[in-house]
Amino acid sequence: MNSSQQLVKVLVVEDDEDDFLLISTYFSNIPVWTFEIKWVQRYADALDELYANNYTICFCDYSLGAKNGIDLIKDVKTKKILTPLILLTGKGNYNIDIEATKAGAFDYLIKAELDADKLERTVRYSLERLHSLQIIQENERRYRNIFEKSKDIVFISKPDTTITNINYAVTDILDFSIADCQGRPLTAFLKDPGGMDYFFSAVHTHGEIENYEADFITAGGEIKTCLISASVEVDSVEDTYLQGIIHDITDLKKAEKSSLHAEKLAASGRFILTLAHEVRNPLNNIKLAVENLLDTIDNEETHFFLDIIQRNGQRINDLITELLQSSRPADISLNDVSLHSLLRNVVATVQDKLLLRNITLQFHFDQQDAILKADAAKLEMAILNILVNAIEAVEDTTGLIEISTSVQNNRAILMISDNGYGISAENKDKLFEPYFTSKRNGIGLGLATTFNILQSHNAKIDVKSQLNAGTLFTVQFAL
Repeated sequence: MNSSQQLVKVLVVEDDEDDFLLISTYFSNIPVWTFEIKWVQRYADALDELYANNYTICFCDYSLGAKNGIDLIKDVKTKKILTPLILLTGKGNYNIDIEATKAGAFDYLIKAELDADKLERTVRYSLERLHSLQIIQENERRYRNIFEKSKDIVFISKPDTTITNINYAVTDILDFSIADCQGRPLTAFLKDPGGMDYFFSAVHTHGEIENYEADFITAGGEIKTCLISASVEVDSVEDTYLQGIIHDITDLKKAEKSSLHAEKLAASGRFILTLAHEVRNPLNNIKLAVENLLDTIDNEETHFFLDIIQRNGQRINDLITELLQSSRPADISLNDVSLHSLLRNVVATVQDKLLLRNITLQFHFDQQDAILKADAAKLEMAILNILVNAIEAVEDTTGLIEISTSVQNNRAILMISDNGYGISAENKDKLFEPYFTSKRNGIGLGLATTFNILQSHNAKIDVKSQLNAGTLFTVQFAL
């Protein structure tokens, strides 16, 4: 055997020994390859050999007893075996030729017309076609892996966005199964389906669209902000379809919002420092003047008015102190703190209010308590502000507040939910801004202070709310 020649392992399925010997002679006259030939006569033996997938090429006779060569080709194809199969017949038959081609035969040869040249050409064409099929199969496998393992949602749909194929990422991002999505339009999963008009217009005009932002609704009712990129494609029969990618940017949006809150707090802090300095100077002068007048004036009515000035001056000074505390970074002293113990202390603070208003409070604590690095006093204040907001949002008697904890992926998660009147989308965006409040007598510093304290603890806070249904505060602490 010439070491430079390719070894071609041939299986010949033929019930006539004379025909097999003739074919073997033709192979021996082909110098291009080195052939290793095996001969089997029975259909079942041929299947066993081919299922082992050890052959480069197979020649099978059409007549094999109860079953024929086309049956063999079909059985092999069901196992997704790529071995080229060439059908041999004693005489030409157009219908058999067509049937063999449909079944997946690489070629169709008439024994009476067979010689070494035709056999060499058949082997060469079959090996070239096999190589092309292997490349196609490898590319298909590679792109199928990209499709299935992508962390983004990859979809194929009709031009109206009716989904025909979608990958498993849809379950991770939107909590829908693939079966839930197939046959449904993309608009069925959007918060505002009418907002897709621009999407359709861009796709129709330009044939593609990039980074179109849309809010999707998960199976659990959560809103996920995503970017859609899609393009119009044409298949082998000239039908158009859409292929696209949906990228979840919900966490990025939350990070941007958190950064914006931080910038607003910093700007507010600078403003308040200036304001405190400018106000406190004349306020101190007023305070000193009132104290001197109180020491020197004996008139009772004048004393009464001076007391009013002194008390309100002190109230202005206290308000400035509160403003400073809400805007400047919280100075914290970190120690090991039990989350469950801290929550029990917070609840004890509001227990009387809960009882007087007959509000139900339920605990759902994880079996594993989380030990946080925290400033206990300040963190209690932050959580108390959230709990007080929940109490003020619910009705007497029917009010329900739930506090739950869990530990996941090295993070402690605290959730405080209520069945109160909820928060509008407009107000939710302003919730942690200083001085913003929807309460008649509030000054809007409670949740601003909470945000400041949580930020000092490197904690993340998220709010979900629905009008007349309730609000959920979620706080995550790194462990």
